[in-house]
Amino acid sequence: MLQVKRLPALSDNYIFLLHDPQKNIAAVVDPAEPEPVLDCLTELGAELIAIFNTHHHGDHVGANQALRLKFPQLTVYGGAEDRGRIPGQMVYLQEGDRVSFSDRTAEVFFIPGHTRAHIAYYFPPSSSEETGELFCGDTIFAGGCGRLFEGTPAQMVDSIGKLRQLPDNTRVWCAHEYTLGNLKFAVTVDPDNTDLQNRYHQVQELRSRGEATIPSLLGVEKRTNPFLRWDSEALKKAMGLTEPARVFGKLRGMKDVF
Repeated sequence: MLQVKRLPALSDNYIFLLHDPQKNIAAVVDPAEPEPVLDCLTELGAELIAIFNTHHHGDHVGANQALRLKFPQLTVYGGAEDRGRIPGQMVYLQEGDRVSFSDRTAEVFFIPGHTRAHIAYYFPPSSSEETGELFCGDTIFAGGCGRLFEGTPAQMVDSIGKLRQLPDNTRVWCAHEYTLGNLKFAVTVDPDNTDLQNRYHQVQELRSRGEATIPSLLGVEKRTNPFLRWDSEALKKAMGLTEPARVFGKLRGMKDVF
């Protein structure tokens, strides 16, 4: 069974290390810095064979070159539109491509918005005992979404719409611990959402104990994350708009100055 290890990095980043204990191999998603990865690999006694990058930002690719020096046989994956922006990139992925690690195969989604080249990796469950695993970088956050640095609200609605169709029991491995701040905003725009209120209180308790809130479940995001609810009547009414990209764009603009 695929094991996912969450490695804190920088101030609020998470690096995700995929581990196959039978083969003693590992892959890493968005390595911000090398030390947490190397420490975990040493602890596991595993060899790193792949880096899966979601986009080019430095807090997602910062360790690429250091890890390549340590493990020269590894393969660096990233989006085709990120050519020239991801250090050491060797494989250029497009929508619908597939990548494998251990006995699991991930589907690649092209999800521009946060950047023009952002991709996500989705490993569907291979048995009833497993969950789907979604590595979505900075597109969906727990309770929020990434800023629109290189894309438009319409692109982000389309991108998140693709991910929103995945099964509710999919685990969402987003790259930052932003959940509490995201939910503080969410309750201001969706105040009558009981599921959201309950989640906000649960996250307050978790963070007061210094516990991580990642991964979340996609089903929870669908019920409580305003950036997955642009077509809900409550959010359309709150924004005074109905067209999806305009609802989403107004929400994102409000969050930017919250």
